[in-house]
Amino acid sequence: MPFDQLFPRSFTEPAIRAYAPALSGVYGLSNSARWLYIGESGNIQESLLAYCRDSTSTAADTRPSGFVFEVCGPALRSARRQRLIQEYSPAANLQRRQRP
Repeated sequence: MPFDQLFPRSFTEPAIRAYAPALSGVYGLSNSARWLYIGESGNIQESLLAYCRDSTSTAADTRPSGFVFEVCGPALRSARRQRLIQEYSPAANLQRRQRP
């Protein structure tokens, strides 16, 4: 089952502050070509802001340009994240899985 939001918000600090809640849930980062990462957090907004500040150091083809999120409780986050990873196959999640 895909993310509730079909269209990503702009991956900028003002957009994150305006739209991402400081609540528990899952989130996805993408660029125009693919899904890059799907994560979970106790504070979606805080996690997205941290990625936003870090993303300037990544290569242009892996730099996020959009984000989506879903609010869900801590007990559901991990399972929902795993289902989204299986559905979207984000590059960074797959690379982490392949490491020894």
